[in-house]
Amino acid sequence: MATETAAAPPPDTGETGPATPRKPGTVLKRLWRNYVFVKVRKALVVVFVVANATFFLGRAMPGDPIDVMAGRLTQGGMSMNEARAIAMNSLAYDPDAPLLQQWWEFIRGLLTLDLGDTINRPGFSVTDAIGAYLPWTLFSIGVGTLAAIALGLSLGMVMAYRRNRLLDHVLSVLASVLGAVPNYLIAMVLVVGGGMYLGWFNPIELRGTLSPGVRPGFTAEFVGDAFFHAALPILTYVLAIVGTWMLIMKASTTEVLSEDYVTVARARGLRDGRIATAYVGRNAVLPLVAQIAISFGTLVGGAIFVEQVLVYKGVGGLLLDAVNYRDYPLLQGLLIIITSCVVIANLVADLLYSRLDPRIRK
Repeated sequence: MATETAAAPPPDTGETGPATPRKPGTVLKRLWRNYVFVKVRKALVVVFVVANATFFLGRAMPGDPIDVMAGRLTQGGMSMNEARAIAMNSLAYDPDAPLLQQWWEFIRGLLTLDLGDTINRPGFSVTDAIGAYLPWTLFSIGVGTLAAIALGLSLGMVMAYRRNRLLDHVLSVLASVLGAVPNYLIAMVLVVGGGMYLGWFNPIELRGTLSPGVRPGFTAEFVGDAFFHAALPILTYVLAIVGTWMLIMKASTTEVLSEDYVTVARARGLRDGRIATAYVGRNAVLPLVAQIAISFGTLVGGAIFVEQVLVYKGVGGLLLDAVNYRDYPLLQGLLIIITSCVVIANLVADLLYSRLDPRIRK
């Protein structure tokens, strides 16, 4: 009886069929739904909405930049008509133009990163004005925030390991008090208490950002003088922030200490220092990454009052001048910068946390 044999499969030559090209619509749809693209898109929408809100709300404020500037000129004996004519010619835009036309010029300048010229400083662009003051604010905030977070996380872990003991109670009360006091009030206490009553320092010498005659550059004199004048703002930010981070880190560390893998690590005979750094500290800090990134952005707006109290020449004084003199272009630029800092901080926090925990992307 003849047996039937199955046909052998064709030999594998290693060649594959032609790849199916992706349709352009499919690629665009995947890009539109991409997690990073969605977050960036939402951030740009928020900045655009806030920019439009600052444009209309600024012009809804009582007063007019021409009247404010003319009032300053009349203090020197000039007539109101002459002062208004000079103020009118010094503006970089036409205040009598229709509001829609002014808005379109503002949007066109925003898209080309041209925020116009300041009113209070004729011939001085908004970008140059912000660029001259913003670095000092970012410097004081950055150093103060980093120091506060490092100190708060360390003390928070100590509080968690010594919970329900005297040290924990003392640090918890201190952290609660510091977290409840506004930063500008802490600045006032430092100036009045430390400078005037106790005489630890001279508040007059610490005013400004640099001493007369010191030129910016990568020199020891410039760096030391910059830290000298920024000492009070940095100390203010540290005291205003450290309490919150102490309590947050204590709660996070306490939760991690009750996990099973910490118990197993102790059963294996690992040293307490090894457990604190490799197991407890790393996992306790992980949920706080987003809050750390957000804290940098939100402090830019909160520095306004601190800089006014300490006479530190950052964006705080610049924003106050923009409000007092109805400097619409400068006010718009500063509010856009402050909003962008908060939005970018939230964006960075979302992207970092999505990398640390990929489940968030789903």
